Amino acid sequence: MNKVKLDEIDHQILDMLIDNTRTPFTDIAKKLLISAGTVHVRVKKMEESGIIKGSSLTLDYVKLGYSFIAYVGIFLEKTHQTKFVLERLSQIPYVTVGHITTGKFNIFCKIRAKDTTHAKNIIFKIDDIDGISRTETMISLEESINDKKRLMHTIFNEL
Repeated sequence: MNKVKLDEIDHQILDMLIDNTRTPFTDIAKKLLISAGTVHVRVKKMEESGIIKGSSLTLDYVKLGYSFIAYVGIFLEKTHQTKFVLERLSQIPYVTVGHITTGKFNIFCKIRAKDTTHAKNIIFKIDDIDGISRTETMISLEESINDKKRLMHTIFNEL
Protein backbone atom coordinates (compact mmCIF):
# COMPACT_ATOMS: atom_id res chain seq x y z
CA MET A 1 0.00 0.00 0.00
CA ASN A 2 1.41 3.37 -1.01
CA LYS A 3 1.70 6.11 1.55
CA VAL A 4 -0.35 9.14 0.50
CA LYS A 5 1.50 12.45 0.32
CA LEU A 6 -0.04 15.34 2.22
CA ASP A 7 1.16 18.92 2.20
CA GLU A 8 0.98 21.51 4.98
CA ILE A 9 -2.47 22.74 3.91
CA ASP A 10 -3.81 19.15 4.03
CA HIS A 11 -2.33 18.77 7.53
CA GLN A 12 -3.96 21.98 8.70
CA ILE A 13 -7.32 20.96 7.26
CA LEU A 14 -7.07 17.57 8.96
CA ASP A 15 -6.04 19.16 12.27
CA MET A 16 -9.18 21.31 12.25
CA LEU A 17 -11.43 18.42 11.25
CA ILE A 18 -9.90 16.18 13.93
CA ASP A 19 -10.82 18.75 16.56
CA ASN A 20 -14.35 19.12 15.19
CA THR A 21 -15.58 17.14 12.19
CA ARG A 22 -18.50 19.54 11.85
CA THR A 23 -16.32 22.59 11.18
CA PRO A 24 -17.74 24.27 8.06
CA PHE A 25 -15.38 24.39 5.09
CA THR A 26 -15.91 28.15 4.97
CA ASP A 27 -14.51 28.50 8.52
CA ILE A 28 -11.49 26.34 7.63
CA ALA A 29 -10.94 28.39 4.48
CA LYS A 30 -11.00 31.69 6.41
CA LYS A 31 -8.46 30.44 8.94
CA LEU A 32 -6.12 29.11 6.25
CA LEU A 33 -6.66 32.05 3.88
CA ILE A 34 -7.79 29.81 1.02
CA SER A 35 -11.13 29.36 -0.72
CA ALA A 36 -13.87 27.06 0.57
CA GLY A 37 -13.73 25.35 -2.83
CA THR A 38 -10.07 24.49 -2.25
CA VAL A 39 -10.95 22.98 1.15
CA HIS A 40 -13.76 20.99 -0.45
CA VAL A 41 -11.52 19.65 -3.24
CA ARG A 42 -8.75 18.68 -0.81
CA VAL A 43 -11.14 16.93 1.58
CA LYS A 44 -12.75 15.10 -1.35
CA LYS A 45 -9.27 14.00 -2.53
CA MET A 46 -8.43 12.71 0.96
CA GLU A 47 -11.75 10.83 1.07
CA GLU A 48 -11.11 9.25 -2.33
CA SER A 49 -7.59 8.20 -1.29
CA GLY A 50 -9.00 6.57 1.86
CA ILE A 51 -7.27 8.84 4.37
CA ILE A 52 -10.62 10.23 5.52
CA LYS A 53 -13.23 7.55 6.08
CA GLY A 54 -16.43 9.32 7.03
CA SER A 55 -16.73 11.32 10.21
CA SER A 56 -17.72 10.32 13.69
CA LEU A 57 -20.05 11.37 16.42
CA THR A 58 -19.05 11.08 20.07
CA LEU A 59 -21.86 10.11 22.42
CA ASP A 60 -22.06 10.23 26.20
CA TYR A 61 -23.13 6.62 26.75
CA VAL A 62 -23.61 7.13 30.48
CA LYS A 63 -26.27 9.78 29.80
CA LEU A 64 -27.92 7.34 27.40
CA GLY A 65 -28.01 4.62 30.07
CA TYR A 66 -25.18 2.45 28.71
CA SER A 67 -22.48 2.88 31.33
CA PHE A 68 -21.34 -0.76 31.56
CA ILE A 69 -18.29 -1.75 29.51
CA ALA A 70 -16.79 -5.21 29.35
CA TYR A 71 -14.12 -6.89 27.27
CA VAL A 72 -14.67 -10.43 26.12
CA GLY A 73 -11.85 -12.73 25.11
CA ILE A 74 -13.11 -15.46 22.80
CA PHE A 75 -11.60 -18.90 22.33
CA LEU A 76 -12.55 -20.63 19.09
CA GLU A 77 -12.90 -24.36 18.56
CA LYS A 78 -11.03 -23.99 15.25
CA THR A 79 -9.32 -20.92 13.83
CA HIS A 80 -10.98 -21.36 10.41
CA GLN A 81 -14.24 -20.36 12.15
CA THR A 82 -12.93 -16.82 12.75
CA LYS A 83 -14.78 -15.17 9.86
CA PHE A 84 -18.05 -16.92 10.70
CA VAL A 85 -17.82 -15.92 14.36
CA LEU A 86 -16.95 -12.31 13.51
CA GLU A 87 -19.99 -12.14 11.22
CA ARG A 88 -22.21 -13.37 14.08
CA LEU A 89 -20.61 -10.96 16.55
CA SER A 90 -21.28 -8.06 14.17
CA GLN A 91 -24.99 -8.92 14.35
CA ILE A 92 -25.02 -8.19 18.10
CA PRO A 93 -25.32 -4.38 18.28
CA TYR A 94 -23.79 -4.19 21.76
CA VAL A 95 -20.51 -5.64 20.50
CA THR A 96 -18.84 -2.37 19.53
CA VAL A 97 -15.28 -3.47 18.73
CA GLY A 98 -13.80 -6.78 17.64
CA HIS A 99 -10.20 -7.79 16.99
CA ILE A 100 -8.59 -10.95 15.68
CA THR A 101 -5.70 -11.41 18.07
CA THR A 102 -2.63 -13.45 18.80
CA GLY A 103 -1.88 -14.79 22.24
CA LYS A 104 -4.44 -16.11 24.67
CA PHE A 105 -7.61 -15.28 22.70
CA ASN A 106 -8.58 -15.78 19.06
CA ILE A 107 -10.91 -12.77 19.15
CA PHE A 108 -11.10 -9.93 21.63
CA CYS A 109 -14.14 -7.65 21.71
CA LYS A 110 -15.67 -4.77 23.61
CA ILE A 111 -19.29 -4.69 24.65
CA ARG A 112 -21.39 -1.85 25.97
CA ALA A 113 -24.44 -2.58 28.11
CA LYS A 114 -26.93 -0.96 30.46
CA ASP A 115 -25.95 -2.96 33.54
CA THR A 116 -24.62 -6.34 34.67
CA THR A 117 -27.85 -8.18 33.80
CA HIS A 118 -27.81 -6.74 30.29
CA ALA A 119 -24.10 -7.58 29.94
CA LYS A 120 -24.77 -11.15 31.09
CA ASN A 121 -27.41 -11.56 28.37
CA ILE A 122 -25.03 -10.21 25.73
CA ILE A 123 -22.25 -12.54 26.88
CA PHE A 124 -24.66 -15.49 26.78
CA LYS A 125 -25.52 -14.57 23.16
CA ILE A 126 -21.81 -14.52 22.37
CA ASP A 127 -21.31 -17.90 24.09
CA ASP A 128 -24.12 -19.38 21.97
CA ILE A 129 -22.37 -18.63 18.67
CA ASP A 130 -21.30 -21.84 16.90
CA GLY A 131 -17.54 -22.20 16.88
CA ILE A 132 -16.90 -20.51 20.22
CA SER A 133 -15.55 -22.92 22.80
CA ARG A 134 -15.50 -20.47 25.72
CA THR A 135 -15.08 -16.83 26.70
CA GLU A 136 -13.38 -14.81 29.41
CA THR A 137 -14.86 -11.49 30.43
CA MET A 138 -13.17 -8.50 32.04
CA ILE A 139 -15.30 -5.69 33.41
CA SER A 140 -14.12 -2.14 32.89
CA LEU A 141 -14.35 -0.14 36.09
CA GLU A 142 -13.77 3.13 34.25
CA GLU A 143 -12.79 4.19 30.75
CA SER A 144 -9.97 6.50 31.77
CA ILE A 145 -8.37 7.22 28.39
CA ASN A 146 -10.21 7.38 25.08
CA ASP A 147 -8.43 10.01 23.04
CA LYS A 148 -8.14 9.26 19.34
CA LYS A 149 -7.61 12.96 18.60
CA ARG A 150 -4.21 12.95 20.30
CA LEU A 151 -3.06 10.01 18.17
CA MET A 152 -4.38 11.54 14.96
CA HIS A 153 -2.67 14.88 15.66
CA THR A 154 0.60 13.03 16.38
CA ILE A 155 0.39 10.95 13.21
CA PHE A 156 -0.31 13.98 11.02
CA ASN A 157 2.49 15.97 12.65
CA GLU A 158 4.91 13.14 11.85
CA LEU A 159 3.97 13.00 8.15
